Amino acid sequence: MNFSTATAFFKAVVLASAVAAGSIPALAEQLKQESNPGELGFAADRLERVTQAFQGYVDNGQLPGAVVLIARKDKPAYFRAFGFRDREQKTPMTTDSIFRIASMTKPIVSVAAMMLAEEGKLDVGGPVSNYLPEFKELQVSVDQVDPATGRKEAVMRHQARPMTVQDLLRHTAGLVYPPPIGNGPVADAYRDANVLDRNTTLAEMVTKISKVPFAHQPGEVWEYSVAVDVLGRVVEVVSGMDLDRFIEERITKPLGMTSTGFYVREADRDRLAQPQEDPATGKRPAMFDATQKPKLLSGGGGMVSTASDYLRFCQMLLQSGEPAKARLLSQPVIGLMTSNALKPGIEYVPPVTQRFADIGPTPAMGQGFGLGFAVRTEAGQNPLPGSAGSFYWTGIYGTTFFVDPKQQLAIIMMIPVTRSRECVLSARCSLPGLPSAFCRRLN
Repeated sequence: MNFSTATAFFKAVVLASAVAAGSIPALAEQLKQESNPGELGFAADRLERVTQAFQGYVDNGQLPGAVVLIARKDKPAYFRAFGFRDREQKTPMTTDSIFRIASMTKPIVSVAAMMLAEEGKLDVGGPVSNYLPEFKELQVSVDQVDPATGRKEAVMRHQARPMTVQDLLRHTAGLVYPPPIGNGPVADAYRDANVLDRNTTLAEMVTKISKVPFAHQPGEVWEYSVAVDVLGRVVEVVSGMDLDRFIEERITKPLGMTSTGFYVREADRDRLAQPQEDPATGKRPAMFDATQKPKLLSGGGGMVSTASDYLRFCQMLLQSGEPAKARLLSQPVIGLMTSNALKPGIEYVPPVTQRFADIGPTPAMGQGFGLGFAVRTEAGQNPLPGSAGSFYWTGIYGTTFFVDPKQQLAIIMMIPVTRSRECVLSARCSLPGLPSAFCRRLN
């Protein structure tokens, strides 16, 4: 199979429209689109292509709605809402709509961990078992071919080295996701144990995971996994606080991310964007209930946010950890997080690399993975435009962020969609349906 993404088209359009720009003052509390985007280095006619594309896909029913935000430094050059927050209820989309951001939770939790590391409370290079002793003696499941029958069978091996906190941050922990993202015996065991049950705590989740062997030797294979969910539990243990409280007090509140959290508060529930009904079934695709606080504070995919809130988070990373008066991380730590953390020759799980295609963190695509998100390592090799040093990630429910420090550019795209057979928004698995012009169909 050969995948591309909605973000592929989107980045190509936006980066093609951008040119150099000068310095710009601090981010305002209420974001407003600049009346003259040309002053920020954007071509108005090319931004209009984005408008026409998104509006067209809403009009023909392929998308319920979307919010798109493009900013250079601290000023939005483009900030538009399209279509419906709830198509069936005829509720229009607004720029302050709230979305389930899924794996765009991971960078926020990664920042939480690095804040503790900067304070000397968490050893990024140290074993996870220092904080979660359940993993200390966990064995590794290794496939071995029986020479007599030619059949593969799983045998248990000791860890060659412990799983580290850094492994959790960069997805080299030896962990997996349950199907359909992960596959194989360990992924099946995660599914059978229901490790991501929203009615369990992070501590209970870790106990379940620790009863299933590693799928790979820690540090040897890149596989997208529940690693950042485990990292969320590490944050709880080290900080002595529930994950939601730590993130609120230390990250979202200082940054002014007032609509970001693990659920939508009652006063804001009308702002929650919903997927449209599937014409084949007449029902909405399944999404988790974001209006109730879950027991499982999923560090890998459980948060909600708005485009403007997430821009504040991206601006913190662009500005070396210090937007306005809220300094979260030092410049060297931001530099570490946004650099490739994968060793030369790292192995990749083949089904995952096929699904990720041109946004995959592989040398063939001129990309790697930092501490919380994918990073661009080469300007060439990848079929998409972008500067070396750019970083990005996506969410299974239709959200994407992209940051180019060289151009001081941040892009946020929020769409309330889920899986489709035709195309993908995110290359994590067969994901949300989007217009075929945005992505290649599956071979």
